[in-house]
Amino acid sequence: MNAYMGVDIGSISTKGVIIDEENHILASSYLWTKGNPIDAVKALVSQLEKQVEKQEITILGIGTTGSARKLIGAMLGASVVKNEITAHAVGTLSLHPDVKTILEIGGQDSKIILLEDGIVVDYAMNTLCAAGTGSFLSSQAERLGVAVEDFGSIALKAKKPTKIAARCTVFAESDLVHKMQIGYSKEDIIAGLCKSVAQNYLNNVGKGKKIKEPVIFQGGVSKNIGVKKAFEEELGMDVIVDENGHLMGALGVAILSKKKPLEKKFSFSILDDHFETKGIECNKCPNHCEIICVRKNKELIDAWGNRCENGIVFKK
Repeated sequence: MNAYMGVDIGSISTKGVIIDEENHILASSYLWTKGNPIDAVKALVSQLEKQVEKQEITILGIGTTGSARKLIGAMLGASVVKNEITAHAVGTLSLHPDVKTILEIGGQDSKIILLEDGIVVDYAMNTLCAAGTGSFLSSQAERLGVAVEDFGSIALKAKKPTKIAARCTVFAESDLVHKMQIGYSKEDIIAGLCKSVAQNYLNNVGKGKKIKEPVIFQGGVSKNIGVKKAFEEELGMDVIVDENGHLMGALGVAILSKKKPLEKKFSFSILDDHFETKGIECNKCPNHCEIICVRKNKELIDAWGNRCENGIVFKK
């Protein structure tokens, strides 16, 4: 069976899928990156392999996206390396061809994608601040002594959600402690946090954007039903959360890889290989570019970072 692999490597989580010719998901995995994308992808590929080991499949294409897409692309020998906007749009359109707006909140970033007739017409991403993202909610959950997975169900029990200043993580934590001290219930505080995440997103990432239905909410935070409800209340429209919403980026690049076959045959034996990266400063011009080198079993397989033709040239 012909199959295609897609990997979405983020700063917080790593997602992967294997699909068939009809874009059906044969295998999928979601795990934490833990600051080590190489080990995370090795663990991911191992999990995907176990799910398809009883099927005779041939990986014809591999796509990567996410913050470490170039590194993981070199590691896997990917035929397609795409930005998150393109990957999420393609993945979402494959399941929801009439989508007009994609709201995405991940571990440390968030984005909005606007589409017309299946074409991306506008998009925006958050700035350097991670307020209102998955890592923000995780830190607040730890402070409140509850599992972040339970946030949504707890929020739905709130009687009067309190206002939380979530435009800045530092201010939010200070405000949260204050609300706890003056006696607000945990349910009302958590519901307030969910509401503030939606408001912060719409006032920053979604500022000036014309949001139209159908609206698809994805990314890890989309699994929080409290945040989903908050978006519906703020927008005054239904918000759809797909069961595979956390895999859309990986699904998108897997689909894109179907158009560009691998130059070399992929083997799961890559799990036995040793990969390492190293940054080298080029001093051949005033730019002093940082060149990122990727080695497989001590052999250079890729390098990038030069901003001019005078930079260091590495022979592979």
